[in-house]
Formats: sequence, C-alpha cells, structure tokens
Amino acid sequence: MSSTEPCNPPPLSSRQTAVLLASILIVALCGIVYELIIGTVSSYLLGNSVYQFSLTIGFFMFAMGAGSLISKYFDDQFVRNFIIIEIAIALIGGVCSILLFMTFPFARVLYELVMYGLIFFIGALVGMEIPILATLLSKKSEMKESIANVMSLDYVGALIGSVAFPLLLLPSLGLVQSSFAIGLINIFVAIVNVMIFKHHLVHYKRMLMICFGIFFLLTFCIFYGTHITRFAEKHLYFDHVIYSNQTPYQKLVVTRSATTREQRLYIDGHIQFSTRDEYRYHENLVHPILSIPGSRKNVLVLGGGDGLAAREILKYDDIEQIHLVDIDPEMIRIGTELPILQRLNEKSMSSERLTTFSEDAFSFINQPGILYDRVIIDMPDPHNEAINKLYSREFYTMIKRRMTPEGILVSQSSSPFFTRNVFWCIENTLADVFSHTLSYQTALPSFGIWGFNMARNDSAFPTEFTFDVPTKSITSQTMMASMVFSKDMQKLPTPINSIMEPKLYHLYIDDLRQ
Repeated sequence: MSSTEPCNPPPLSSRQTAVLLASILIVALCGIVYELIIGTVSSYLLGNSVYQFSLTIGFFMFAMGAGSLISKYFDDQFVRNFIIIEIAIALIGGVCSILLFMTFPFARVLYELVMYGLIFFIGALVGMEIPILATLLSKKSEMKESIANVMSLDYVGALIGSVAFPLLLLPSLGLVQSSFAIGLINIFVAIVNVMIFKHHLVHYKRMLMICFGIFFLLTFCIFYGTHITRFAEKHLYFDHVIYSNQTPYQKLVVTRSATTREQRLYIDGHIQFSTRDEYRYHENLVHPILSIPGSRKNVLVLGGGDGLAAREILKYDDIEQIHLVDIDPEMIRIGTELPILQRLNEKSMSSERLTTFSEDAFSFINQPGILYDRVIIDMPDPHNEAINKLYSREFYTMIKRRMTPEGILVSQSSSPFFTRNVFWCIENTLADVFSHTLSYQTALPSFGIWGFNMARNDSAFPTEFTFDVPTKSITSQTMMASMVFSKDMQKLPTPINSIMEPKLYHLYIDDLRQ
C-alpha cells in the first residue's frame, strides 16, 4: 500500500471532476501571470522589453515541455503529485518578483541566473501538472476527451491571466503583491484539492496543515505587501522611497537621499531627474528654442508630466498657451499635487496658461488641432519599442503638420557620449523630415553628457543665442560651447529611424552594451 494514497482509490465523482477542471483553468491562469511578472520585472530592470519577453516566453514554453517529459517518470499517486506541485508553484511563484528585485543590485549575471532559474522551475512545474490532470480526468472519461478538456481550459486560463495582469493585477497590486496574490491562488487550489480528494490521500491532514501554513504566510505577505515592496525598492534604489506607484503605464518612484536630501524621479527603474541638477537639463531643453526670434504664443510639450519643463516655459510672459501631453494621468497628478514636485516645479502644473492631456503623444499629434509655434519633446530614452515610435520619421512628420511654418522643434536625444549612435540617429531622422537641424549638449552630474536636437523648416538656426529670462546655468557663452562636440562625440553615419524599421531601439541596446 502507498504511504500517501490508498491502493484502490474510489472513482472520481462529478464534484471531483468539476474541481479538477476548475483547477486546470486556474493553474493556466497562474502560470501565464508568473510568466508576465518575470518578463515585466526584467524589462523594467534590464530594458529591451521585446528581448526579455521573447526569452521569457520561449524559455517558459521549453520548461513546460521538459516538465511534461519528466512527469512520465512519476509514480501513479496522481493526486498527491498534483498537490505537491501546486505547493511548490505557490512558494516559488509567490516570491519570484521580490526575489528578482532583491537580486538585481548585486550583479547582472546573478540576476539572470535567478531569472532563468525561476522561469525554468515554474514552467517545468506547470508542465508537470498537465499530463497529471489529464490522467486523472481519464478515469472519468476517455483519454481523448480528457486531453481536449485539459488543453481547452488551459488556453482559456492563459487568456484570462494575460488580460487580468495588465488591467487588474498590475495597476491595483503592483509586481510584488501580484506574485504573492497568484501564489495565494495556487495554494488555495491545493487546499481545495486536498479537501475534495481526502479519501484518495492517507496523510491528507498533514498536507492540509502544510497548505494552510503557506496560505497564511502568503496572506501575511499580501497584507504587509506595501512594507515588503518598500523594502525591495529601498534595496533597489539605495535611497528612501517617498512615493511609489505602479500605474497601468509605468512604475513611478520618487526617492530622497538620507544624507544629501537629493530627490530623484524614476520611471520603470530609469532615473528621470535629480534635484541636484535637473535645472541644467530643463534650461538647456527649453530656453534655446524659446530664445530664437519669432512667434511663441502656442507651445506643445510632449512628456514632461513632472512640470519642470513647464516651469521654465512660464518664465516667458508672451507665451499664451501651453499644451502638455503625458500618457500617464498619475504622472500629471503627482506633478500637480505631490508636495515635493509642487515645490520643484513652482506649481507650474496649476498655471492658467497650461492645459494637460492624458493621452499617448503619438495619437494626440495625429489628431487635428491648433498649430504650435514651439514643440518640446521631453520623452524617456528609446529603451523599448513603444517609445521608439516617438523618435521615428513618421512621428516627426506628424509633428511637422501640427507646427506653424515658422515653428521649431526640440527633442531630448539621450547622450552623445554614452549612446552616441542613438543621438546622431535622432538628428539624422529629424534631418530627413526638416530642412534645418541644430545639435548641442551639456554636462549633467547625475547623467553625464546629455544631448538635444532642434529642427525647423523656414530658415537656418542662429549662430548666437541670447537669454533674457532668469537662469541658473545656461548662458550665451555656454550655449555657444555646447554646439561644439569633442572628437569622441562627433557625428556618426546612422540610419533613419522609422516605425517599420525601428533602428533607434536596436542602436540604443547596442550602445548600452558597449
């Protein structure tokens, strides 16, 4: 007789069959969510979302196949095996997100070892469950029918999980608590199956106690998920996290140094500004384009939901209207309401001259509307394919149609030193759409050398710039110097970036690897 399962277990009842079918659905849902969590964390921390998700999905599917193959060597104690696997998935999957965040600061190779290890173990365990459940169901129906039921419910569960993750789990719970919650679902499945199949198990009470122990552990983690997330973020950012929010679009984090009181904004793990030197960036972004003679009544800002670019624009009294477009309404909200940002942007987001739009910049600019005298692009670096389109020939062409004949555009363009090919690819793409371009750069202590590109159609850019508003850093002399590039930053031959051929995105990845 088996130590854990009766020698002759009773046949499956209709109730037990229904539980198994529901388990298949839930197991598939949980499996795809773990896959998405790992892929999302890796794309946040490592960038290159296409690469990360492709590897995650591919390796996960391979692991499922390996798990299915391994399952044929299991004994015939199917109920026990299924429950043990669910317990293992609940434990490993429940901690996968926090484990990745805690591992990342040490070394990339260690992070990738942990990442692929998690993908393999979770994938293999999920793969083991499918043949086990199919075999159990075959005791109630023919094998052909049981396999059809298993596979169909598996695909439906995967669909539900893939929809629920971005729409429900990620915005409401975030990455860390989402993995705890899905682990909790896995252990709940194990508990239900222990109770329903107790007559198939000899030591079902012991297994039930183990399941409840893990259930209470994961429940505790969910209730204290905010504290656990803050601990992970402090470990990741090395500073005190004073604001953190996972929105449907991105992860927003504001930190403050305990020693220097320096404050930083991170989006998806990428630093956006530091209070130590943000004025150097925003002055160079805004004032050169606004100092050029000509009408500047209507100004468009793409990005810049923190309100710092708007702060500089509002120094010009003749500017009548500023339209600021940021895809994330939460970014606009904290730019307007978060005290630290209010102080920093001098409440620019509440100005009567400023109107905000929570829209995708690509969609906004493709709509009919007013023509702008100045367009300021304050977007993140093209670290994924979604942002790549905002530096494309198609995007610049649409912007051109929304500019006055004398209109001028400026775009932050990454670093001409660290991402040299990216910088000149942006310039080359702008030159393909506009008649005249002007490139310049400045030094930012928090970032290093940073570059900008201006573009216009009607006439060439001036050779001298005069600034008649208060500034902390930029002067006529520094602007003249900024247009001179050292030998290691001079122009390189680069392709034109487009939506159909996202060259910029690949250049960004290649530059970072060098």
